[in-house]
Amino acid sequence: MASVVAQVMKASLGRLGPGMKTGCSGGRWSASSTFKPLQSVRFYAGAVANADYTFRQLLDYKTWTYTYILGDNDSKEAVIIDPVLEMVPRDVNLCTQLGFKLVYALNTHMHADHITGSGPIGKLTGTCKSVISKHTPAKSSVYVDEGDIVKFGRFQLECRSTPGHTDGCMTFVWHEKGMAFTGDAIFVRGCGRTDFQQGSPKKLYESCHEKILTLPDHFLLYPGHDYAGHMVTTVGEEKKFNPRLTKSLEEFTTIMNNLNLGMPKYIDVAIPGNLVDGLIDEQKKASASK
Repeated sequence: MASVVAQVMKASLGRLGPGMKTGCSGGRWSASSTFKPLQSVRFYAGAVANADYTFRQLLDYKTWTYTYILGDNDSKEAVIIDPVLEMVPRDVNLCTQLGFKLVYALNTHMHADHITGSGPIGKLTGTCKSVISKHTPAKSSVYVDEGDIVKFGRFQLECRSTPGHTDGCMTFVWHEKGMAFTGDAIFVRGCGRTDFQQGSPKKLYESCHEKILTLPDHFLLYPGHDYAGHMVTTVGEEKKFNPRLTKSLEEFTTIMNNLNLGMPKYIDVAIPGNLVDGLIDEQKKASASK
């Protein structure tokens, strides 16, 4: 067991940079003056319980959609990013268990592959307001635009308009913790499609290069989806390795215009459902009463 722990710690601490001593001898770890304090090491994990904040990365296996919960451990206020309708019980239950009060449910854009859970979360909690870009036809409690701030407890997220996948795409930047939640703008070694819902290769390219890849290289980028098992990337990695965004605008446009993708599997139910903030039961009742 000790050797396994040593291997894991060695792999993690190896990211600290060249010249750092491992301090490992015979499977045991000892203090070294060349170590950085352990709390300064940022692990690529889907869950963080720090002294002042809580972070959870959750997955809907049906649509490979990531949902994020960010919480202030002092005020116990939290936000949720890109909740999925079918996963609302899971998300609300987790927040209740952790003692958090959800104050905002943020949508990075109006999705075409799943129905948002932001409206139903608001109904269930009575405290959570749905949030989406003002450049979308979707119903919401709050509309945001470039430069707006979403606060939860002592923390805040900056709203950056990153159109291209859709006109209403937003990236939410948590400057204090060096994180950005990019939705369908940037994926790990990829990006969102641009062939429907006001998609534009030029807009997406400019959004990524001007609003996301201008963040510090060490900032963690959390995508809206992943289909290959990745959870997170960094600004520096994508500037170096993204096979699309490292190209010129002309090359990028050619790539995006020739993806020849099929329509999202659930687009016929997702779009109508997201236009009403995921409150499809209320929509059905309203239709039945006419």
